[in-house]
Amino acid sequence: MKIKVGVIFGGSTVEHEISIISAVQAMGYMDQDKYEIIPIYVDKNKDWYTGKMLMDLEIYKDFNHLKRYAKQVVLVKKEDQFYLQTLGFWKRNIAELDIAFPIVHGNNAEDGTLAGYLDTVGIPYVGSHVLGAAMGQDKVIMKQVMKACNLPIVDYTWFYDTEYQQFEKDIKKDIKKIGYPVIVKPATLGSSVGIVYVKDEDKIDEAIMEATKYDNKIVVEKAITDLIEVNCSVLGNYEYQELSAIEEVMGTDEFLTYTDKYIGSGAKKGFKGTGSKGMAATDRVIPARIGDDLTKQVQEISKATFKALNLSGLCRIDFLVDKKKNKVYVNEPNTIPGSLSFYLWEPIGKKYPTLLDDMITLAIKDYKSRSRKVRTFDTNILSNFSGFKGTKGLKGLKGPKKF
Repeated sequence: MKIKVGVIFGGSTVEHEISIISAVQAMGYMDQDKYEIIPIYVDKNKDWYTGKMLMDLEIYKDFNHLKRYAKQVVLVKKEDQFYLQTLGFWKRNIAELDIAFPIVHGNNAEDGTLAGYLDTVGIPYVGSHVLGAAMGQDKVIMKQVMKACNLPIVDYTWFYDTEYQQFEKDIKKDIKKIGYPVIVKPATLGSSVGIVYVKDEDKIDEAIMEATKYDNKIVVEKAITDLIEVNCSVLGNYEYQELSAIEEVMGTDEFLTYTDKYIGSGAKKGFKGTGSKGMAATDRVIPARIGDDLTKQVQEISKATFKALNLSGLCRIDFLVDKKKNKVYVNEPNTIPGSLSFYLWEPIGKKYPTLLDDMITLAIKDYKSRSRKVRTFDTNILSNFSGFKGTKGLKGLKGPKKF
């Protein structure tokens, strides 16, 4: 019997289209002898749709057009089974699910929002749970945790948009202490959206205004001028971690931009019928040309970061290497990376279908393990409840007030 996998993608996020590319790629490589694939597209209004046509990238050229052919649904649980159910008075079960496979990117999706919803419904799902997903999305929280765990990070400062309006001079002084050049980032976005490289103070205000278009929390961090960007993917959980090859990414600017990742010439070459290669199109060198010592550091720090941030499933840890100082810094994790970083596993012999198998198997094992933990008590402390008399902490509560 095939495992029924609901692949969830899209969402109310600026990385909406990138999620579609990653999901359609993954669905194209899932072993259809093992899995019944149920695509679940979440539009920009957060409505859910399903239908086999959603596995074809061409349909997304007109979002409004595709809704005529897909069915709008909600996820429900009935007698320990999970279904996609139609809306309206006459509700019908369209598809049964065994497990959810979120392939979402960015705020309102990858940041623990979707994981929390799936936990509430009770369905097993692939990837990090709420805490790991939330920390993996917020660049301020992740830096605070990594610093507490003695993981190497670059100097940084952060603030809210309203604080910048009130304390602009003080914040600019803090940035000056870090030392230009700096990189200004929205705190909770990915795919290099809203990121600006700033060489001197004359341009800092413009860069901060750009970042505040996307987020109310802003990070400003020291830019490494003699930089190599390298990435390593991690597969596992808190017990064990498996590492991919390490890539050296080749951007056209001071850092790997959105254009480098998704709009460059390589992104148009096509990918098993999807019409786009997504992150797989980025220019890269594998293995990274950083020598044995730095390679070992990246590998050790990858595992330590994965565990410190409570991650599970598959992620990609991005690093900054200062060539001049020969030093490695953690940049950030990507809890659901573009293209699921399959291109980092193929060089060590793990093909994309096998990687997807491993992710699903890991999620099932994790669900079974979590299910054995005590979550609720059989006893009901309210069974002998006889009113408020004698109840501690409720003195003075006399029932509803009459108006």
